[in-house]
Amino acid sequence: MPYTKRRQRKPYVNIVPLVDVLTVLLFFFIVTMQFKQFKVLNITMPEIKTAGVNQVDDQIIIAIDESGEIFYNGVAVTTKQLSESLVATNQVKADFSVLIMADEETELKVITEVMDLCRNNQLNQIRLQSR
Repeated sequence: MPYTKRRQRKPYVNIVPLVDVLTVLLFFFIVTMQFKQFKVLNITMPEIKTAGVNQVDDQIIIAIDESGEIFYNGVAVTTKQLSESLVATNQVKADFSVLIMADEETELKVITEVMDLCRNNQLNQIRLQSR
């Protein structure tokens, strides 16, 4: 029997399945990524056991950190600037809802001042954010 030498194939890596898997993983991570709407504030929300679900609509977000600093839609403002912003907002559209997010260590005085500013400008749909 004559000895015949078989021709060996060169080893190779098929990258098409790897590209498919990486595409699926990339798509999965992009779809499940959470996007923040405003700057991240170091606020620890107080816990309320009976809190309902917030409805997202045209709303103003006012955040108050533990030191009492006020943020209007993610921008730090003073109480005077907040009042001016609320007056301008009321002139544009009167039925905005206001979402107040206050740290659990925030003094009640600051929260009530912000609520009074909102009510003085006929923004009566006020909600408090909890966790």
